[in-house]
Amino acid sequence: MRQLLGLLCSSSVSALLAFSGCQSAQSSSPLPHQTPVAGAPQAPAPIVPDSLRLTPVPAVAEVPDTLRQAIARLRADLGPAAAELRPEVLAQACVGYLTLHPTGRIEQGGRLAVADMDLPNTTERLWVIDLAQRKVLHRSRVAHGRGSGHLRARRFSNAEKSACTSLGFYRTSGTYGGLHGYSRRLAGLDKGQNANAFDRYVVLHAADYAGPAYVRQHGHLGYSRGCPALPPAQYKQIISALPAGSLLLLSGPGLASRWLDGAAAGRRFARRGWR
Repeated sequence: MRQLLGLLCSSSVSALLAFSGCQSAQSSSPLPHQTPVAGAPQAPAPIVPDSLRLTPVPAVAEVPDTLRQAIARLRADLGPAAAELRPEVLAQACVGYLTLHPTGRIEQGGRLAVADMDLPNTTERLWVIDLAQRKVLHRSRVAHGRGSGHLRARRFSNAEKSACTSLGFYRTSGTYGGLHGYSRRLAGLDKGQNANAFDRYVVLHAADYAGPAYVRQHGHLGYSRGCPALPPAQYKQIISALPAGSLLLLSGPGLASRWLDGAAAGRRFARRGWR
């Protein structure tokens, strides 16, 4: 276990994650200039520990080709900063944004945050995206609730005192100075998945256990009581980049949302683009 956690803290984590699904895996076919020798032993496929084996993300249904292509172009334009943002998770976030924006629940157009809570908590699994500029404004680690699992979040709950992360779409609300300093309230937009977030005080806030120093010492992040806690060095910038009325998606295994309406998102995109 110490060796695995050490790997996660090292620069080799990208290579491990590539095999676990957050980056495109290299083809196992020989390169064009190589000729396999008949009968020669083949190198065994790398073994991915269960703690790093990501859960496949189902494609959002009924997304028209024009929108799928636009999401693919967006991801390409975001560049290396979005290399580990799985295309299917970005598609969830974009479809939810396009579906929610015209309902009036999201007032801040062109701004989107998405966290892939299936990724290990040692990785920078939160992205804040400017859709108009087509760039990643911030990328950081983010903690999950202690009730949700150890290295990766595997259990999710909307219940009081569960200490679990709740999946779904959130609307950012006002800021306040609390126990953890500058914090931003969150309102869950998915009944049954995160609708209790406001009453549970699931908020964006800083935590020492969410920073890289904690990972270097312990091999993983610490745990919140359900909040997506942020690194102390980045929390102010991230909270400021998501003013009240912005959209945040916490994605993970079992996400189900009425806002993942591919057909409605396609119609919206055809009329207004990302605006």
